[in-house]
Amino acid sequence: QVQLVESGGGLVQAGGSLRLSCVASGSIFRINTMRWYRQAPGKQREWVATASNTGSPNYADSVKGRFTISRDNAKNTVILQMNSLKPEDTAVYYCRAEIQLGSHLTYDYDYWGQGTQVTVSS
Repeated sequence: QVQLVESGGGLVQAGGSLRLSCVASGSIFRINTMRWYRQAPGKQREWVATASNTGSPNYADSVKGRFTISRDNAKNTVILQMNSLKPEDTAVYYCRAEIQLGSHLTYDYDYWGQGTQVTVSS
């Protein structure tokens, strides 16, 4: 059983910063890709950032230059550092991970966290 647990959300004024964490636990052989998504009220869930085992991080245009995604593979953790927050960043933020459960497996399983609320006041 694998779980993803996000933390770090909260209420912040525009221009402020928050640091979201997502920790994966359970029977994990390797976490290949970790992503952050967000869903604002009345809107579809949208991709925010990706950190894979290879290559540079990728960001949605709406957060580029303000958000930074990073990983601590030893701790099965992905971080989203959010700076210069805007009211339009208000959403529930979700972590997603593509996880290889065993060395004998050639495919990944897809897991989501339960989400953490970020509210940015103007």
